Amino acid sequence: MELEAAYKNILIRVLKWVNLRSEEAPRTLLMFAFYATTSVGLRWVEDSSIALFLDKYGANTLPLIYIASAVVGIALVFLYSWLQKIFSMRWVIVAALPCMVIPLILLPVILQITLSTNLQASQLALFSVFLLRLWVDALYVINQLNTSIAANQLFNIQEIKRTYPLVSSGILIADVIGGFSLPTLVRFLKLDKIILIGALVIVLGTWILLHLSKKYPQAFSDLPQSQVNKSQVSRARRLSIPLRRYALRLFLFGLLIQAIGLLVDFQYFSQLESTFKGKEITSFLGVFGGILGLFELATQLFVSSRAIERLGIFFTTAILPVGVGALLTVLAVLSSLSITFGLKIPGLLLLCGLTLIKFLDELVRYTFVANTATLLFQPIPERVRSRVQTLSGGFAEAAAAGFAGFIILITQWITTHFIPVDWHNLVLIIETAIVAIICVGVIWALRSQYVDLLVLSAENGQLSVTNVDLPYFKRAVIKALQEKGNEDDKHSCIELLSQIDPQGAGEVLAPQLPMLTPGLQHKSLQVMLEYDVNPAYLPQIRSLLENSLSKANPNIFALALRYVFLAEVSPNLNQLEEYLDSEHNSVIRGTAAALLLTQGTTKQKVAATKTLQWMLTNPEEEIRVSGVKSLAEASYLQSLRIYIPSLLEDESLKVRNAVLEMIAANHLEEHYSALIKGLYYKPTRLTVMKSLVKLGNEVLPMLSALVHDFYQSEIARVYALRTMSQIETLEASDTLWHHLETSKGKIKSHVLRVLLKRDRQLGISALVDRCYETRVQALIEGELILLGQIYAASVDFKFQGEVYAAYIEFKTGETLQNFHSKKKVVALCRLVQKAISELEIDIKERLFLLLKLLYPLDKINAAVFNLNSESRVTVARGIEILQHTINLPSKSILLSIFDKIAATEKLQKLVETGYTQYEQMAVNDRTRKLLELENSLSDWCWACCIHFAQVARIKLNPIQIEGSLRHPCGFVREAAVAYLSIASPRLFIKAIPQLKKDSHPLVIAQVNEFIEKYKIEN
Repeated sequence: MELEAAYKNILIRVLKWVNLRSEEAPRTLLMFAFYATTSVGLRWVEDSSIALFLDKYGANTLPLIYIASAVVGIALVFLYSWLQKIFSMRWVIVAALPCMVIPLILLPVILQITLSTNLQASQLALFSVFLLRLWVDALYVINQLNTSIAANQLFNIQEIKRTYPLVSSGILIADVIGGFSLPTLVRFLKLDKIILIGALVIVLGTWILLHLSKKYPQAFSDLPQSQVNKSQVSRARRLSIPLRRYALRLFLFGLLIQAIGLLVDFQYFSQLESTFKGKEITSFLGVFGGILGLFELATQLFVSSRAIERLGIFFTTAILPVGVGALLTVLAVLSSLSITFGLKIPGLLLLCGLTLIKFLDELVRYTFVANTATLLFQPIPERVRSRVQTLSGGFAEAAAAGFAGFIILITQWITTHFIPVDWHNLVLIIETAIVAIICVGVIWALRSQYVDLLVLSAENGQLSVTNVDLPYFKRAVIKALQEKGNEDDKHSCIELLSQIDPQGAGEVLAPQLPMLTPGLQHKSLQVMLEYDVNPAYLPQIRSLLENSLSKANPNIFALALRYVFLAEVSPNLNQLEEYLDSEHNSVIRGTAAALLLTQGTTKQKVAATKTLQWMLTNPEEEIRVSGVKSLAEASYLQSLRIYIPSLLEDESLKVRNAVLEMIAANHLEEHYSALIKGLYYKPTRLTVMKSLVKLGNEVLPMLSALVHDFYQSEIARVYALRTMSQIETLEASDTLWHHLETSKGKIKSHVLRVLLKRDRQLGISALVDRCYETRVQALIEGELILLGQIYAASVDFKFQGEVYAAYIEFKTGETLQNFHSKKKVVALCRLVQKAISELEIDIKERLFLLLKLLYPLDKINAAVFNLNSESRVTVARGIEILQHTINLPSKSILLSIFDKIAATEKLQKLVETGYTQYEQMAVNDRTRKLLELENSLSDWCWACCIHFAQVARIKLNPIQIEGSLRHPCGFVREAAVAYLSIASPRLFIKAIPQLKKDSHPLVIAQVNEFIEKYKIEN
């Protein structure tokens, strides 16, 4: 057992050393073995074929190889893509290399047979060498495709960052093994024999890939791409435009990055040819490859994955073109200076310079670029990824050879005919530097679309009313009102119009009034009265007063009457007085009375007051409602104020709601407390909210006081926040931000939600001027500090819960009262752990809400959508979106918090970054520490801690118990009562008078049970 534990401990350390997780190790090891084995074989074949080629043809013919290699490579890539449609992915990637190894076996045999024969056979041998060199390049293309496609199937986007550097280190191991072993093989074997051995090693590596595909069958589809589900295909079409644009940029990146390597290769091999001959080239390449492999391996193991995680994939990818471009520029400057001053650069210096550039190119290409290039395909949907990777990646790599070949041939022709001999080398050096600069630009373009494609694939886009084309929208509303259709839809159109353009609503609605149904006329008149009383629309409104159908509908007639008398400059008040007669409907009489109270003579005001008194005291509900609504329209209430208190207690809900609206309409400050009280009750809540919003800054202090009072009902506090968010003033915004910074726990989440909703409604995205960025950063850091305490509690409860339960059982003994005390403690301990994990979810949600204040909603929403998934692939996509979206100092720890790793690991990272300090605590001390967080805890977590304290015999602070007894949540008070009744019956007796008034039935039941048990007199 000790040996096994020691082995596990060593394994954990090794995995941490190479930045790998335990569940990723088996897959990574097999992929590494496959790639390393095939790369060793390819290394031997490549170096041997290069030596044969340079010996037979020379470096000047390399451009022809590049062009021919491009043609063959492109053909093979298309063939590879076509095979994926016919055969399953598993068999395509497994069978591709063995089939391509066959020419490697045949060509050396042909070469060996023909070397000692006639001239024609000698020409066939030369052609065999040419084909051999060509075929090796094609093998590299297919092997790289196989490796990257297999890795993308086996690992998700976050796993690839850790695992692919280790997988791709297979080629570095191959450089070391193949490079240092090649001089020895050359000493004892001919080059054609080495090629045959390399081919057999490649087949061995393919067998490992076959084993891998069988061990992880879920990663490799058994169906060809032609049988993909039709719904998936249609969804892919929606992504086709951005996907094609992204694929094109990937193609350009692959072409340019590969072209840089080929151009450097040509210049490097040209210098080798002029310095060494025959087997010397093979030996030099072997030693160079071995030394390079050691550097690459060290970089891969200790630098690559950490650099990609911290610097990002685009910065690390850009190191190659930037570094090679800079060195080439320096070499070009030295060359031009030497030519200008008549100095000739020695061939050895040029060889050293190009060797250094080749060294940097290979080092960065097979560490940083090899690891990030695969990652760039992760935003592409999985169902089409392998095909896009084949076409964009493989096609680009093959086409790059042709591109580089044409550049070299054209450059050779131009330099031969137009450029002095001394400047020949300089021209190609400058051209390679230019290609590197263009490559940097393509990487920048890729970066701009990478996250957008990730977000688009999550399909979380939103529409906002702030983006509406207003003239077009108005024409659409007119068309909708004129056409036959559902009245509810037309009603919604009018409502939306009142929200988008309230001041211009009359322009759209007034001409349509005569043609609308009564319900729509009523809604239109309400909107026009509230936002747009304009004399220009009087003809249409008067037509309603003269219409017999409108006269039959008192509500429409009353609204039209009010509009006419408010819009006219000099209204006929005598005509208005006629509507006070009892022959008219109470709604019309009330409207006329309200208008006369505002504009009439003294005699008319007295008559209007009598009419309203009769209405307010009438036994019929509808008449009282009409009377109250009329008061809301009057500017002066005078003696009618005395009826307000009794109306507030009216048995009719309609009357009470009408009174609340009237209080706000007339700014009756002495009754504002009734409005605040209305937030506590569901029937009056929405009416009160609308009324308070109309009052604006007047009621902000009262609403703020309610939100700040922790002991008030949570629902009332939430609706107070929602009301403040709808008040469109700077003071309301400042008040909300103040509450965001001073509140804790659940109420802080509510503040964040209303702030975000307010910003969307007002057309504010990502806090335009960023003036709140530092405040949001401070809030995020506060949540991280809280998470540190939560994780510390989770770890202590997990590892010490059962030990403490055994201690309690030992201390209490097995009595009838304490029977199964250990089981109770363990059960409550697990309950607390579950409550802590739910609290962690709440805090993460607040972190996301805070991030939405700083960054585009679509990106954060897409990240949340992916992170909430149970699939590790989808979660990794969410982490990737966040990594390329947020740029806070706490970015790395936030990504760890949102990742699905153990609480112990998250706690360790928080400790390392200084957000918290961890010292192991006993469970009783940790419980008291948790309760010190007070409002930061959720109600359920608070109650669970108190219940646990009860069964675990933990002594709590009296202040904590007192606060729990006053808690607004009933089950928290119930837990406190249960604790106090056992922990301190004497204090419980003192609290009985207060507890008997509690609104929670469980608390009342507990008190009555205690009274009966101890025979306490009431």
